[in-house]
Amino acid sequence: MRLRRDRVSPEAAGLPAGGHRRAAGLRREELALLAGVSVDYVTRLEQGRAAHPSAQVVEALARALRLPPEERAHLFRLAGLVPPGPDTVPAYIPPSVHRLLDRLAGTPVAVYDAAWTLLLANPPYAALMGDPSRWRGPERNGVWRNFVGPGSRARYTPEERRAFEAALVADLRATAARYPADRTLARLVAELRARSERFAELWQADAVGRHEAARKVVDHPRVGPLTLDCDVLGVAGSDLRIMVYTAEPDTPDAERLALLTVLGTQELVE
Repeated sequence: MRLRRDRVSPEAAGLPAGGHRRAAGLRREELALLAGVSVDYVTRLEQGRAAHPSAQVVEALARALRLPPEERAHLFRLAGLVPPGPDTVPAYIPPSVHRLLDRLAGTPVAVYDAAWTLLLANPPYAALMGDPSRWRGPERNGVWRNFVGPGSRARYTPEERRAFEAALVADLRATAARYPADRTLARLVAELRARSERFAELWQADAVGRHEAARKVVDHPRVGPLTLDCDVLGVAGSDLRIMVYTAEPDTPDAERLALLTVLGTQELVE
Protein backbone atom coordinates (compact mmCIF):
# COMPACT_ATOMS: atom_id res chain seq x y z
CA MET A 1 0.00 0.00 0.00
CA ARG A 2 2.97 2.31 0.61
CA LEU A 3 3.85 2.27 -3.11
CA ARG A 4 0.29 3.19 -4.01
CA ARG A 5 0.32 6.06 -1.47
CA ASP A 6 3.44 7.42 -3.12
CA ARG A 7 1.64 7.68 -6.46
CA VAL A 8 -1.14 9.98 -5.20
CA SER A 9 -0.28 13.60 -4.45
CA PRO A 10 -2.23 15.53 -1.79
CA GLU A 11 -3.40 17.97 -4.46
CA ALA A 12 -4.78 15.12 -6.60
CA ALA A 13 -6.70 13.87 -3.56
CA GLY A 14 -8.14 17.31 -2.83
CA LEU A 15 -5.88 17.99 0.18
CA PRO A 16 -3.51 20.91 0.79
CA ALA A 17 0.15 20.00 0.24
CA GLY A 18 1.40 22.16 3.13
CA GLY A 19 4.79 22.01 4.84
CA HIS A 20 7.95 20.05 4.12
CA ARG A 21 7.31 16.57 2.74
CA ARG A 22 9.81 13.76 2.44
CA ALA A 23 7.76 12.21 -0.37
CA ALA A 24 5.33 13.58 -2.93
CA GLY A 25 2.62 11.05 -2.11
CA LEU A 26 0.03 10.79 0.61
CA ARG A 27 1.05 10.49 4.23
CA ARG A 28 -0.53 7.75 6.32
CA GLU A 29 -2.66 10.23 8.21
CA GLU A 30 -3.91 11.71 4.92
CA LEU A 31 -4.87 8.30 3.58
CA ALA A 32 -6.61 7.52 6.88
CA LEU A 33 -8.56 10.79 6.67
CA LEU A 34 -9.67 10.14 3.09
CA ALA A 35 -10.66 6.53 3.80
CA GLY A 36 -12.37 7.25 7.12
CA VAL A 37 -10.17 4.89 9.17
CA SER A 38 -7.61 5.43 11.90
CA VAL A 39 -3.94 6.11 11.23
CA ASP A 40 -3.09 3.13 13.45
CA TYR A 41 -5.21 0.89 11.24
CA VAL A 42 -3.44 2.09 8.07
CA THR A 43 -0.10 1.44 9.78
CA ARG A 44 -1.11 -2.09 10.78
CA LEU A 45 -2.37 -2.79 7.26
CA GLU A 46 0.91 -1.70 5.71
CA GLN A 47 2.86 -3.77 8.21
CA GLY A 48 0.69 -6.83 7.63
CA ARG A 49 -0.65 -6.81 11.21
CA ALA A 50 -4.31 -6.10 10.37
CA ALA A 51 -6.11 -9.24 9.28
CA HIS A 52 -9.42 -9.47 7.42
CA PRO A 53 -10.31 -5.85 6.59
CA SER A 54 -13.96 -5.43 5.66
CA ALA A 55 -15.13 -4.86 2.10
CA GLN A 56 -16.20 -1.34 3.10
CA VAL A 57 -12.70 -0.50 4.33
CA VAL A 58 -11.04 -1.95 1.21
CA GLU A 59 -13.44 0.01 -1.00
CA ALA A 60 -12.70 3.21 0.90
CA LEU A 61 -8.94 2.67 0.60
CA ALA A 62 -9.25 1.95 -3.13
CA ARG A 63 -11.18 5.20 -3.62
CA ALA A 64 -8.71 7.22 -1.58
CA LEU A 65 -5.80 5.77 -3.56
CA ARG A 66 -7.66 6.33 -6.85
CA LEU A 67 -6.99 2.79 -7.97
CA PRO A 68 -8.02 1.75 -11.49
CA PRO A 69 -10.43 -1.22 -11.72
CA GLU A 70 -7.72 -3.88 -12.08
CA GLU A 71 -5.73 -2.67 -9.06
CA ARG A 72 -8.95 -2.24 -7.05
CA ALA A 73 -9.87 -5.86 -7.76
CA HIS A 74 -6.32 -6.92 -6.79
CA LEU A 75 -6.60 -5.07 -3.48
CA PHE A 76 -9.81 -6.94 -2.69
CA ARG A 77 -8.12 -10.27 -3.44
CA LEU A 78 -5.13 -9.36 -1.27
CA ALA A 79 -7.62 -8.80 1.57
CA GLY A 80 -9.09 -12.24 0.96
CA LEU A 81 -12.30 -10.78 -0.48
CA VAL A 82 -14.14 -11.28 -3.75
CA PRO A 83 -14.19 -8.04 -5.78
CA PRO A 84 -17.69 -6.55 -5.99
CA GLY A 85 -19.61 -7.80 -9.00
CA PRO A 86 -22.44 -6.38 -11.11
CA ASP A 87 -25.04 -7.53 -8.55
CA THR A 88 -23.80 -5.08 -5.90
CA VAL A 89 -24.25 -1.30 -5.73
CA PRO A 90 -21.25 0.18 -7.59
CA ALA A 91 -18.84 2.22 -5.49
CA TYR A 92 -16.05 2.70 -8.02
CA ILE A 93 -15.41 6.35 -8.89
CA PRO A 94 -13.92 6.67 -12.38
CA PRO A 95 -11.00 9.05 -13.03
CA SER A 96 -13.29 11.40 -14.98
CA VAL A 97 -15.35 12.04 -11.84
CA HIS A 98 -12.21 12.67 -9.79
CA ARG A 99 -11.12 15.19 -12.44
CA LEU A 100 -14.54 16.84 -12.29
CA LEU A 101 -14.21 17.35 -8.53
CA ASP A 102 -10.70 18.70 -9.02
CA ARG A 103 -12.07 21.35 -11.39
CA LEU A 104 -14.90 22.26 -9.01
CA ALA A 105 -12.54 22.99 -6.14
CA GLY A 106 -14.50 26.09 -5.12
CA THR A 107 -17.94 24.43 -5.20
CA PRO A 108 -19.45 22.06 -2.61
CA VAL A 109 -19.61 18.67 -4.33
CA ALA A 110 -20.22 15.17 -2.99
CA VAL A 111 -20.37 11.78 -4.72
CA TYR A 112 -22.89 9.19 -3.55
CA ASP A 113 -23.57 5.64 -4.63
CA ALA A 114 -27.03 4.50 -5.74
CA ALA A 115 -28.00 3.71 -2.12
CA TRP A 116 -27.09 7.26 -1.02
CA THR A 117 -23.91 6.27 0.78
CA LEU A 118 -21.37 9.07 0.68
CA LEU A 119 -18.26 8.01 -1.23
CA LEU A 120 -16.36 11.26 -1.64
CA ALA A 121 -16.77 14.91 -0.65
CA ASN A 122 -14.56 17.90 -1.38
CA PRO A 123 -13.49 20.47 1.25
CA PRO A 124 -16.20 23.05 0.39
CA TYR A 125 -18.86 20.37 0.92
CA ALA A 126 -17.32 19.51 4.29
CA ALA A 127 -17.31 23.20 5.24
CA LEU A 128 -20.96 23.57 4.22
CA MET A 129 -22.51 20.36 5.56
CA GLY A 130 -20.07 19.21 8.26
CA ASP A 131 -16.89 17.17 8.05
CA PRO A 132 -17.85 13.68 6.76
CA SER A 133 -14.45 12.23 7.67
CA ARG A 134 -15.90 11.82 11.19
CA TRP A 135 -18.80 9.70 9.93
CA ARG A 136 -18.52 5.94 10.31
CA GLY A 137 -20.55 2.99 9.03
CA PRO A 138 -24.23 3.83 8.45
CA GLU A 139 -23.59 7.47 9.36
CA ARG A 140 -22.25 7.87 5.82
CA ASN A 141 -25.60 6.90 4.34
CA GLY A 142 -27.92 9.82 3.62
CA VAL A 143 -31.12 7.82 4.08
CA TRP A 144 -29.95 6.49 7.46
CA ARG A 145 -28.86 9.94 8.62
CA ASN A 146 -32.25 11.44 7.79
CA PHE A 147 -34.42 8.71 9.30
CA VAL A 148 -32.32 7.37 12.18
CA GLY A 149 -29.30 9.61 12.60
CA PRO A 150 -28.84 13.32 13.26
CA GLY A 151 -30.15 14.53 9.89
CA SER A 152 -28.39 17.31 8.01
CA ARG A 153 -28.07 21.08 8.10
CA ALA A 154 -30.77 21.43 5.45
CA ARG A 155 -33.96 23.10 6.73
CA TYR A 156 -37.40 21.85 5.67
CA THR A 157 -40.98 22.85 6.28
CA PRO A 158 -43.16 19.94 7.45
CA GLU A 159 -44.51 19.54 3.91
CA GLU A 160 -41.02 19.67 2.39
CA ARG A 161 -39.79 17.13 4.94
CA ARG A 162 -42.57 14.68 4.05
CA ALA A 163 -41.90 15.05 0.32
CA PHE A 164 -38.14 14.71 0.82
CA GLU A 165 -38.49 11.54 2.90
CA ALA A 166 -40.90 10.00 0.41
CA ALA A 167 -38.50 10.73 -2.46
CA LEU A 168 -35.56 9.22 -0.55
CA VAL A 169 -37.42 6.00 0.23
CA ALA A 170 -38.80 5.67 -3.29
CA ASP A 171 -35.28 6.17 -4.67
CA LEU A 172 -33.83 3.56 -2.31
CA ARG A 173 -36.57 1.10 -3.25
CA ALA A 174 -35.71 1.54 -6.94
CA THR A 175 -32.04 0.85 -6.12
CA ALA A 176 -32.96 -2.26 -4.11
CA ALA A 177 -34.91 -3.52 -7.13
CA ARG A 178 -31.84 -3.06 -9.36
CA TYR A 179 -29.48 -4.78 -6.90
CA PRO A 180 -31.54 -7.48 -5.13
CA ALA A 181 -28.44 -9.54 -4.28
CA ASP A 182 -26.58 -6.73 -2.49
CA ARG A 183 -26.37 -7.88 1.14
CA THR A 184 -25.13 -4.54 2.47
CA LEU A 185 -28.11 -2.78 0.93
CA ALA A 186 -30.48 -5.43 2.29
CA ARG A 187 -29.05 -4.95 5.81
CA LEU A 188 -29.46 -1.19 5.51
CA VAL A 189 -33.11 -1.51 4.51
CA ALA A 190 -33.80 -4.02 7.29
CA GLU A 191 -32.23 -1.74 9.92
CA LEU A 192 -34.15 1.28 8.67
CA ARG A 193 -37.45 -0.61 8.73
CA ALA A 194 -36.73 -1.80 12.27
CA ARG A 195 -35.64 1.55 13.68
CA SER A 196 -37.84 4.08 11.88
CA GLU A 197 -41.63 3.83 11.79
CA ARG A 198 -41.75 6.58 9.17
CA PHE A 199 -39.34 4.71 6.88
CA ALA A 200 -41.23 1.44 7.37
CA GLU A 201 -44.51 3.18 6.50
CA LEU A 202 -43.08 4.70 3.31
CA TRP A 203 -41.35 1.45 2.34
CA GLN A 204 -44.61 -0.43 2.75
CA ALA A 205 -46.29 2.06 0.41
CA ASP A 206 -44.25 0.45 -2.38
CA ALA A 207 -43.53 3.68 -4.24
CA VAL A 208 -40.60 3.75 -6.66
CA GLY A 209 -39.05 7.01 -7.74
CA ARG A 210 -35.94 9.16 -7.70
CA HIS A 211 -34.58 11.89 -5.45
CA GLU A 212 -34.08 14.88 -7.73
CA ALA A 213 -32.66 18.40 -7.58
CA ALA A 214 -34.16 21.00 -5.28
CA ARG A 215 -33.58 24.42 -3.74
CA LYS A 216 -32.50 24.05 -0.13
CA VAL A 217 -31.93 26.29 2.86
CA VAL A 218 -28.82 25.19 4.74
CA ASP A 219 -28.49 26.42 8.33
CA HIS A 220 -24.79 26.86 8.91
CA PRO A 221 -23.66 27.31 12.55
CA ARG A 222 -21.22 30.12 11.74
CA VAL A 223 -22.34 32.02 8.63
CA GLY A 224 -26.10 31.55 9.03
CA PRO A 225 -28.68 30.32 6.52
CA LEU A 226 -27.81 29.89 2.85
CA THR A 227 -30.40 29.34 0.11
CA LEU A 228 -28.73 27.11 -2.46
CA ASP A 229 -29.60 25.10 -5.54
CA CYS A 230 -28.85 21.43 -4.98
CA ASP A 231 -28.45 19.58 -8.28
CA VAL A 232 -28.09 15.81 -8.50
CA LEU A 233 -26.15 14.75 -11.58
CA GLY A 234 -25.83 11.26 -13.02
CA VAL A 235 -22.71 9.66 -14.50
CA ALA A 236 -23.02 7.92 -17.86
CA GLY A 237 -22.19 4.23 -17.58
CA SER A 238 -22.33 4.33 -13.79
CA ASP A 239 -24.89 4.54 -11.00
CA LEU A 240 -23.23 7.34 -9.08
CA ARG A 241 -24.95 10.54 -7.98
CA ILE A 242 -22.99 13.79 -7.93
CA MET A 243 -24.53 16.39 -5.62
CA VAL A 244 -23.58 19.99 -6.36
CA TYR A 245 -24.51 23.05 -4.29
CA THR A 246 -24.48 26.49 -5.96
CA ALA A 247 -25.74 29.95 -5.07
CA GLU A 248 -27.37 32.54 -7.28
CA PRO A 249 -24.64 35.02 -8.34
CA ASP A 250 -24.33 38.42 -6.65
CA THR A 251 -26.45 37.51 -3.65
CA PRO A 252 -25.71 37.31 0.10
CA ASP A 253 -25.92 33.52 -0.26
CA ALA A 254 -23.12 33.59 -2.84
CA GLU A 255 -21.02 35.73 -0.48
CA ARG A 256 -21.57 33.36 2.44
CA LEU A 257 -20.75 30.35 0.26
CA ALA A 258 -17.56 32.03 -0.94
CA LEU A 259 -16.61 32.75 2.68
CA LEU A 260 -17.06 29.08 3.56
CA THR A 261 -14.87 28.07 0.63
CA VAL A 262 -12.09 30.47 1.63
CA LEU A 263 -12.05 29.62 5.31
CA GLY A 264 -12.58 25.91 4.78
CA THR A 265 -13.25 23.20 7.29
CA GLN A 266 -10.56 24.17 9.82
CA GLU A 267 -12.46 27.27 10.96
CA LEU A 268 -16.03 26.28 10.33
CA VAL A 269 -16.78 22.66 11.25
CA GLU A 270 -18.50 22.06 14.54
